[in-house]
Amino acid sequence: MRFGSLSKGDKVYTVVSNTLLFFLLLVTLYPLLNVLSSSFSDPKAIGAGRVAIFPVDFSLDGYRELSRYTPIWVGYKNSIMYTIVGTFVNVTLTIMAAYPLSRKDFRGRGLFIVFFAFTMYFSGGMIPSYMLIRNLNLFNNFWVMVLPGALSVYNVIITRTYFQSNIPDSFLEAARLDGCTDVKFLTQVAIPLSTPIIAVNFLFYAVGHWNAFFDAMLYLSDTKMKPLQVVLRDILIESRISADFNFDSKYAEAKQSIAEILKYSTIVASTLPVMLMYPFVQKYFIKGIMLGGLKG
Repeated sequence: MRFGSLSKGDKVYTVVSNTLLFFLLLVTLYPLLNVLSSSFSDPKAIGAGRVAIFPVDFSLDGYRELSRYTPIWVGYKNSIMYTIVGTFVNVTLTIMAAYPLSRKDFRGRGLFIVFFAFTMYFSGGMIPSYMLIRNLNLFNNFWVMVLPGALSVYNVIITRTYFQSNIPDSFLEAARLDGCTDVKFLTQVAIPLSTPIIAVNFLFYAVGHWNAFFDAMLYLSDTKMKPLQVVLRDILIESRISADFNFDSKYAEAKQSIAEILKYSTIVASTLPVMLMYPFVQKYFIKGIMLGGLKG
């Protein structure tokens, strides 16, 4: 519909909403552009506050030093492993929980839904969780980054709703007439028809694992097991520059400037994988969320 054919009220609404959305876009986009530009700017320009949305005195010093910082690559490897294994476990358990809850012939499903929903509002807290992890001997263990958050009740609910809304009971009845078992129906019918919601789950869980740092701070003391976000935290918050850096003599008097630009290059390097992944699942993301949230 063309703008000229809209009523006066619709025109006002369109102008106001577009203006607001454009303002929100600027508010969101400016910090991203500032960080990206700072990572390609000269350290002295950053220290002087001359960088806004475009690089000043283009420089790759931050990325050169980043490539020499060994903990970054160790953190990358760990985060990739935690994300791949954790997301696979998350999505598998979510489907295994959501599908039975979507079946009307599942006895006691209402009670199970109450149990699941209860955990969204009440938890033991940090200290009991810490004691549980300690008693399970999961300190400095790979699985401590996977098992404690292996299932999201919110994702179970939207996945269950998607199954209910998009897989008619007639499909199951027809499959049963052909001798199809429940497991076979799930793997060969339900899952192939649920690509959008599975993609949504994949994105939610993968981003969560990639950005996870609090559990790692609590349960991982071995530097060889720390994920990328903890390494980034060490640089940003603690301002700690490891002895692993091999500064050239010309940088001896500019360590503070290098540390400043290193922060920006590390942020860019840590967010790049998520930004590259999102376009591939974007077409499923909106569809999965909308269809998964239609019915309770």
